[in-house]
Amino acid sequence: MTYIDPDTTIVIGAGLSGLAIARALAARGLPVTVLEAGDDVAGPWRSRHPALRLNIHRKFAGLPGQAAPRDDGVFLRRDTVIRHIERYAAGLAAPIQFGTTVRQIARATDGWRLVTGTGVQHAANVVIATGRDSVPSVPDWPGQADFAGELIHASALGDVSRFDGKRVLVVGAGNSGTDALNHLSRARPAEVMVSLRHGPAVVPQRILGYPLHGLARVFAALPTWILDPAFRLTERLFLGDLRRYGMSRHPDGGGTRLLRDGITFAIDDGFVDALRRRRFRVVPRVEAFDGDRVILADGSTCTPDVVIAATGYRTGLEPLLDHLGVLDDRGLPRRPMGESDPDNPGLWFTGFRPIFTGFFDAAGISADRIATSIAARSAIAGTRASETRAAIRSTTLAGARPH
Repeated sequence: MTYIDPDTTIVIGAGLSGLAIARALAARGLPVTVLEAGDDVAGPWRSRHPALRLNIHRKFAGLPGQAAPRDDGVFLRRDTVIRHIERYAAGLAAPIQFGTTVRQIARATDGWRLVTGTGVQHAANVVIATGRDSVPSVPDWPGQADFAGELIHASALGDVSRFDGKRVLVVGAGNSGTDALNHLSRARPAEVMVSLRHGPAVVPQRILGYPLHGLARVFAALPTWILDPAFRLTERLFLGDLRRYGMSRHPDGGGTRLLRDGITFAIDDGFVDALRRRRFRVVPRVEAFDGDRVILADGSTCTPDVVIAATGYRTGLEPLLDHLGVLDDRGLPRRPMGESDPDNPGLWFTGFRPIFTGFFDAAGISADRIATSIAARSAIAGTRASETRAAIRSTTLAGARPH
C-alpha cells in the first residue's frame, strides 16, 4: 500500500483558479504541486483573439495577494491578463509541472491516484482547476463537413480585420458571440448575420459613462426577483426594444440564468448600434449546411463566406470523472466552487461557476474555501496520527515494564 501524506494536494490546471488555490495552500504551510498540460500558465488566454478585453471591472480582476494592473484603464487587455497571471505564477511558493497531462483519476486507500503522461502520482487531495471553457463545442450540423466556406469556433476568432469584405454568419449571441459581434462592428465585413436560438440578456458596457460592472457587488446582493426585471428595464432604457431588430427574449431573466445555469450576460460595445443601423441582421437558427449554403429554421438559406460558431464550451472532464458521479449532464461539476463532497472526500473543484463579480473574484472565494477545508482535514489527520503514536508508545512502555 502506498503511504499518502495527509497534507499533500495536487492541483490540476495552472490557470488563475489553479494558481489561486495553490497560493492559498502554500500560505498555510501545506504542500501543493500544480500539474499543467501545457507549456506555460494562462494557456486559454494565449489562444484568445488579440483585441480581447475583459468585461470585468479592474477592481474585480485581482488575484489573492495581487491587485490587477492599472495600465489599461477599467477593462484589461488580453496580453495584460497574461502578464498578470505570469507574475502571479512567478511568485508562487509551489512547484508547477508543465507538460503533464492527467489521464486517469481514481480513489486510493487513503487519497487519490493520478495516472499522468509522465507517471503515477498520489495525493490526499486533488483540486480540479481546468475551467469550464476547456473544449470548444460546435453542434454537429448535417452537412457541415462539406461546407464550402470557413467554419470556425469563436475561440479561434483571431484578428477580425481578416473578415473585411466577407459575408459572416455568427451563430449565437451570448457572451462570446456578442464579443465577436462587438469587434466585427468596428471592422468592415460585407455582411454580418446573427443566428439565434434564444435571445441573450444584453446590457450596455457603460451607463452614462460609468462601467456597469462596477456595481457587481450590488447585483450579487440582490435577489433574482429584483434583478431580472431591473436588467430588463436597463436593456430597454439604454439599448431600446431589441425585438424590433429580431432579437427574441428568453423567458428567464439574466440574473436567473447566471445564477442557475452559469450563462453570463452579453455585454454590448457596438453590436446593438450595428443592428440599429442595419449593418447586422438577425436570422433564424441554423439547421444544416448544403455546399455553400446554410439552411435556416424557417427554410430560408444564406451563403456566408465564414461561419463563426459562438456555441459555447465543454469542460472535457467526462473521461476523467464520469465514474465518480461528480458531474451533471452538461459535464459540469455538481460542486463547482470549492464545496466539500462527502461522497468524494479530498476531491475539489474551482473555476467552474461564473458569479456577478467575475471569475477572478470567484477564484479567490473558492481558493479560501478549499484551503480552509484542507487545513482542517490536515489538522484532524495530524491529531489522529499523534494519538496513534502516543498509544503505540504507551503500549510499548507497558510491555517493557517488569511484572
